[in-house]
Amino acid sequence: MHDVVELKRYVEVHARGQRIQGYRDILGRIGSDEGDGPGTWVAEWSRAGEDLAREGRPLEASRHFAMARFPYVDGPGRHRALECCAQTLEEWQRERAPELERLDVVLPGGRVRCWSTGLSTTRRLPLVLIMGGIVTVKEQWVPALVRLRRLGLAAVVTEMPGVGENTLPYDAKSWRMLSGILDTVADRARVERTYAMALSFSGHMALRCALDDARLRGVVTVGAPVHDFFTDARWQARVPRITVDTLARLTDGTPRHVLGDMADFALGDEQLAALEIPVHYTASLRDEIIPGSETRRLRDHVRALTLLEHDDVHGAPRHTAETQLWCVRSLLRMEQPRGPRAAVLDLMWRAARARRRLAPRS
Repeated sequence: MHDVVELKRYVEVHARGQRIQGYRDILGRIGSDEGDGPGTWVAEWSRAGEDLAREGRPLEASRHFAMARFPYVDGPGRHRALECCAQTLEEWQRERAPELERLDVVLPGGRVRCWSTGLSTTRRLPLVLIMGGIVTVKEQWVPALVRLRRLGLAAVVTEMPGVGENTLPYDAKSWRMLSGILDTVADRARVERTYAMALSFSGHMALRCALDDARLRGVVTVGAPVHDFFTDARWQARVPRITVDTLARLTDGTPRHVLGDMADFALGDEQLAALEIPVHYTASLRDEIIPGSETRRLRDHVRALTLLEHDDVHGAPRHTAETQLWCVRSLLRMEQPRGPRAAVLDLMWRAARARRRLAPRS
């Protein structure tokens, strides 16, 4: 059972990022995370998803089921929600986005389920890998594939090890999963020009992968741990329970010891200095999960760092539109630095930034 106050606090950035209408009304009906009866986390989010599915709105339904299984599957209610999330997303894909395709990658230790677009043996395009963090299922990102294909890019969206349908274990060697995906699609994409849009903990995986796999040509990330999160015991003592519990579930550890057991995940200063790729990193100045010292370490050691900072908490929920546009803009700047699309996205990002500054705080 999770603390409902924490659940409500940390789901907001996901709800806003997916433009879930009326999410605060749903949260207002939730008073418990115990079981799956009326007024519980699973029941209220699932009921909203079921209503949307009956109305013929499968994409919106899938997003609500993703919130019902948040932060991870820990019982039959969340397991059903995960299944419904995948099923309604597949219904949307069949009806609205038939160009998207399933991709299953079998690697040592398990299977990685993905969605893809633009993969072709006759017209191989540069590749974008998309992943969320430790609480984000791939279904939340699938609609982005449609937009990326229109920008002339192939793309694969998947999940971190242990999240959603990914059956791999999560450990310090999990970065090898990214190389395994590239190996699998090498005949259908220009994997030597691969870019990762990998948020939070998956951003750490992408940075580590880039040290050993030269096919990864750039990383765009938001609030990724780098070093101090994994090594600073004083900081670890204040990390929210929801993060600790989720990491314990993914690593098959215990909440009491999991952070102390992750020291070998840390990227050292020499490793950061060895990165020869552009790194675009969004940081929150009041982040309560990722220490601010990570940003200072990146500034000191990463050669090609572009940093965007928000005066916000983890995930920057008050800046979702800006961050989303900035991430896509960053990808295009890496792949098509002089293209007109990058210039258009730059204007859109600046406009969103200006609107947010003028809007009243919510």
